[in-house]
Amino acid sequence: MKHLFYLLFLLSATCFSQETLSATFVKKSKLNADSLIGVDAFNALYYTKNNILIKNDNGKEITYSNLQLGNITSANTFNPLKINLFYQAFNTVIVLDNRLAEVYKTDFNSNKNYKNVTHISTGSDTTIWVFNQDLQQVELYDYKTNSTRATTQPVQSAVLDFTSNFNACWLLTKHFLYKYNYFGSLVYKIKNEGFLSISESSENIVIKKADRLLYLPKNSENTEDIQIPNLLIKQFFLTNGILYIYDGEFLYQYQLKTK
Repeated sequence: MKHLFYLLFLLSATCFSQETLSATFVKKSKLNADSLIGVDAFNALYYTKNNILIKNDNGKEITYSNLQLGNITSANTFNPLKINLFYQAFNTVIVLDNRLAEVYKTDFNSNKNYKNVTHISTGSDTTIWVFNQDLQQVELYDYKTNSTRATTQPVQSAVLDFTSNFNACWLLTKHFLYKYNYFGSLVYKIKNEGFLSISESSENIVIKKADRLLYLPKNSENTEDIQIPNLLIKQFFLTNGILYIYDGEFLYQYQLKTK
């Protein structure tokens, strides 16, 4: 009977244990930045220093700054031809090309369709995903036609993070992680169990939880622990299967061994 109980305990522990995902160390490099933004499809590195956006392409740097709009709240380089900068203090989005030249500016304060925006992320064509604080909903906004293509149902808790690709967006709130499709329809809703921030690549999500990272595969609602050394995770992002972790001094790269 004692042996049977022990066997059942082991089986139960196996069934309910967290799956793990291995990661192979690639390299470590020195980086002096205030905020890490990302790496694009052409392996150019983006980061901010002294409120200046810097693009480092194989050692060649170009920069963009706009002191009149205050501090950069967020930047998105998912589409390197249409980089989005958000200045929340002035409720303004700047769109840059791959040379960091300004190609479009949207000031939601002076816009006839006023929006109180707190988070933005890249959409397809001339769209951006925005979180409208007043309506508590995500909107797919076309900055060229000044129109809203899609909206989601309102959420009921504070927003922690926001990311997207051309076809979908992910909204992390205090209570849930939501995924919405291009039409604003809910794809899934996962309870937030200590999630703090997220990063997306090819529909796969990396989630920060305390001092560790979880992996949420495409078409799944079950997370896996990513096996990495104990690092200070100041910022992180996922691009083409490579996990980047910035600790404030060094940038680490790990290749994820996905199934």
